[in-house]
Formats: sequence, structure tokens, C-alpha cells
Amino acid sequence: MNGALSDVRVLETGTLLAGPFCGQLLGDFGAEVIKLEDPGRGDPMRQWGREKPHGQSLWWPVVARNKKSVTCNLRSAAGQDLLRRLVVESDVLLENFRPGTLERWGLGYDVLSALNPRLILVRVSGYGQTGPYSPRAGFGSIGEAMGGIRYVTGEPDRPPSRAGISLGDSLAATYAAYGTLAALHARERTGRGQVVDSAIYEAVLAMMESLLPEWSVAGYQRERTGAILPNVAPSNVYPTAEGGDILIAANQDTVFRRLAEILGRPELADDPRYASHGARGAHQAELDTLIAEWTATHTAVDLLGRLHAGGVPAGGIYTAADLLADPHVAAREAIVRVPHERFGELPMQAPVPKLSATPGAVNWSGPELGQHNDEVYGDLLGMSAEQRAALRADGVI
Repeated sequence: MNGALSDVRVLETGTLLAGPFCGQLLGDFGAEVIKLEDPGRGDPMRQWGREKPHGQSLWWPVVARNKKSVTCNLRSAAGQDLLRRLVVESDVLLENFRPGTLERWGLGYDVLSALNPRLILVRVSGYGQTGPYSPRAGFGSIGEAMGGIRYVTGEPDRPPSRAGISLGDSLAATYAAYGTLAALHARERTGRGQVVDSAIYEAVLAMMESLLPEWSVAGYQRERTGAILPNVAPSNVYPTAEGGDILIAANQDTVFRRLAEILGRPELADDPRYASHGARGAHQAELDTLIAEWTATHTAVDLLGRLHAGGVPAGGIYTAADLLADPHVAAREAIVRVPHERFGELPMQAPVPKLSATPGAVNWSGPELGQHNDEVYGDLLGMSAEQRAALRADGVI
């Protein structure tokens, strides 16, 4: 089945995660993503990841899925010429080099758009393409700190913490994909492409809710609060009889009344300390203690059964094993299993969101380095076997 973006060709020249995750998202919905990699080593992501069975990364098959790999030395004049030729045949060029790199190679948007006025140049970087910080090296962790999320993450008596994933990179890539779709839509009206400029710190900042007006108008600075949001109660992690934890979120008045019934304490819903959202927030700690004393006497299965039956939002804190075993995850096909020549069958997250008519799909896992050289350079650009051999001998591909 053709994906929603099956008529879009993307050239991906970025490495690691901030650019390539954008390419993954576009490829999930059918875009032809041609990844240009250094002939000697390829994208460093081929070696990244903690676990490496057979000496192979388990991250690469996911972030490079649905992509075609060609080798191209963009630091050489011949490699830069190959990119220009590919740009003529493409809709999108995706990169996450340090700002100014393309321009130094003679591949700025002024040059590329002259070759293909419909081209959309998607640029992912730490600080954006303009401003005094733009030339700086920028990794996801630095963007998370500048964007505001690190300061509010963690326990109040400890230094700022981080999520156990590359949050800043992934957010910038997601916004880059969003910007790509907006630019493609605009191109239908104007006939021309444009530049999509996605900065890691700005992608993080965009998620920071009312952080700025709270400080500017009310003089309130959000601080680290651990597992809770201040004045939002009850909404926390609570212990179970077997020593685990579950999440309960009953901070809406009607939902708290349901929770009080399940607790066997219906009078709590009318207690002045807990009867309103504001009152529960003011007595958050004592309310959490009261609930925790109750949950600690029941198993997780018993608790979740009661809470779900009573219409109270609650759930377990899932590990990878939990996700792979969950019947709802299976019914939604949120995890797909993709054949891999070394690993057999690899489970990985399915494309999201789900589209009813043109759903996303994972057609293959991350390719071998240069696997599609003959297809792209031969079939797309019409280069002969002799021409490809000469470029290979010169270290260009």
C-alpha cells in the first residue's frame, strides 16, 4: 500500500539522531529516503547503542528503517556535484550539520534552489541557523538545558536530571518533520520550496507549557518536583503490596469522587481539604500519604482492576518486557516485527499516528552501507557502471 508521502523523495545527509529521526518519521509514511553516508565509516549511529549483538548496533535498524543507503563523500568536489545532481531529482534535502557547513561546500540554499526551485531544505541544529549562538556545536543535552526542561526535571534536592532517551534530538527532529509537511503543503500553492529551520533548544522550549508567563506575569519559577506536579493532586506514583508502583491520576473533581468511593472513603470527596482542585493541591502531601497507605495493602493487579472498573485513570510503569507482553499494545499493533539478516526478527515501535487510508509501515530495517548505490546512481542519475567504478576508486562513493 502506498504511504501518504509515497510521492516525496528525501535526501538525508545528517548523522546520529537529530536529522535521521526526522528522516525516519518521513520514511514511515512512504517517503523515499535516500541517506548519503561517508564511504569510509557511514553514519556513526551504525556503532551506537549499549548492546551490540554480533558487533552490530540495535539502534541503527530502527532509525534507518525504510531508508536507502548510498555512499557519498560530501567533503570532495565530486561528492558535492553528486548531491547537486540528486537535488534536481528530489523534493527535500535534510541535514543536521553545524550551520554554515553546506555554504562552505558550495551547497547553500541559494545554490540548491536555483537548481530546483521546489526544493525544501530542512535544517536541524542546536541553536538554529541565525543568532549569535548559531555557530556553536549543539548536542541534544545542551538544547534540553537551554530550552528549560532540564531545570524542572528531577528531585528538588538533587542536580537537574534527564530522561533516559535523547529527548532534545527527537523533539527537534519531530518538529522538523512537522515543518517539512507544512512546507510541502505550502508548495502546492506557491510552487516553490523554502527552508525549514528546527533548533533543538526551541523544540524543547515549545513544550514548556506556561513556564514563561508564569515567571513574567506572576513571578513564579517552576522548580524540580520529582514525581509530582505541585498543586495537582492526587497524581503520583503509589506503592503496591508486592513492592512495585502504579500511577494514579485522579485530580479532577469528579474523578476524585470516584477514587474516594473505591478507597471506601466516600466522605473524602466532601471533606473541605479535598473537595476542590485547589484544596487538594494545598493538601497534596497528606492526600498522597493517605492514598499510599491504601495502595500498599493491595497488589497491582487488584488495584488496577478496581481503578479501571471505577473509571479512575491508572496504570503500570512499563518496561520493554511489559510492552512486548501487553495485549492492548498487541491489539493496536503498536510494535512491529521486522526481518533482519543477523538478528532474525526485530521488534520495534510502529509508525505513529495511525492513518485510516494511508497508514505508515516499516518495510525494511536499516540498510547496509552503500547498499543502494547502484539503484540510486545507476537508475536515478543514469550513471554507467564504469562511472560508478571510477567514483568508487577515487573514494567519492
